[in-house]
Amino acid sequence: MTIDQVTPRKLYLDRRRFLSLASTVAAVGLVSAACKSETGDADMISTPSPQLTDDLTAQEVVTEFTNYYEFSLSKSGIAQLSKDLITEPWELHVSGLVRNPRTYDLDDLRGFNNKERIYRMRCVEGWSMVIPWIGFPLQRILNDVEPLSQARYVRFESLHDPQQMPGQNGGGFEWPYVEALTIDEAMHELTIMATGMYGEHLPNQNGAPVRLVVPWKYGFKNAKAVVRIELVEEMPATFWNSYAPREYGFYANVNPEVNHPRWSQATENRFGVGRIDTVPFNGYADQVAHLYTGLDLRTWY
Repeated sequence: MTIDQVTPRKLYLDRRRFLSLASTVAAVGLVSAACKSETGDADMISTPSPQLTDDLTAQEVVTEFTNYYEFSLSKSGIAQLSKDLITEPWELHVSGLVRNPRTYDLDDLRGFNNKERIYRMRCVEGWSMVIPWIGFPLQRILNDVEPLSQARYVRFESLHDPQQMPGQNGGGFEWPYVEALTIDEAMHELTIMATGMYGEHLPNQNGAPVRLVVPWKYGFKNAKAVVRIELVEEMPATFWNSYAPREYGFYANVNPEVNHPRWSQATENRFGVGRIDTVPFNGYADQVAHLYTGLDLRTWY
């Protein structure tokens, strides 16, 4: 399956017209949008979120401004530093407390029912974007491998290759980059493995060839260049939570009522829009808040 079969490229040549149309459709009571691809396949665009009418962040901003400490502590210049990263061939190993351990290659991952998901992305640093990802629900993989009853967490490990990733040579961090979700978070339909964005395969600087996207959490939870998924019983140690637990919690749900120890989280700087109010769970509360019943969301996670 080519990327043009997943999302028609011409859609991005008139994105503002598409968003205007989607806004009109939503106003008459429809909550999702679908279109036909040039190949005739129906329902190739899926947005199970309330954010369809948000203006997309300009593609050049998303590809030029990104955190990727494996290459540099700077947010700019990552495209140049990562341009020679080898992302094909690629293997994603899934193991741990599962009945059917599997290894997926890129053909497998791109051959799943990849659809467009227009999601907000909120960084813990206080800036945000709206990005049209292309991907598939993580539950597609988890259903394949059949988690055992003891599996309570899903651990994600990113590529560790200091030769290709100069930022992994020292710097005081413990590599590789590791993140994790609860099994319920991982199985939620909004949680996806992204293989593309803006109608194209993922650029290296944005986590090629496959990355995690969890739209109601701060961006550092979204591991890039994932090579291993492991289902485990105990809560795993994660990269930022291990480095600075007071600043980077395990759950890390977007919460305007809980400030970062060094700055407020009540507002955010949306690229192309300006300063806006941050909303609980990044606007996805009606879909995910039930996952945290009994947890005190006023605490810093």
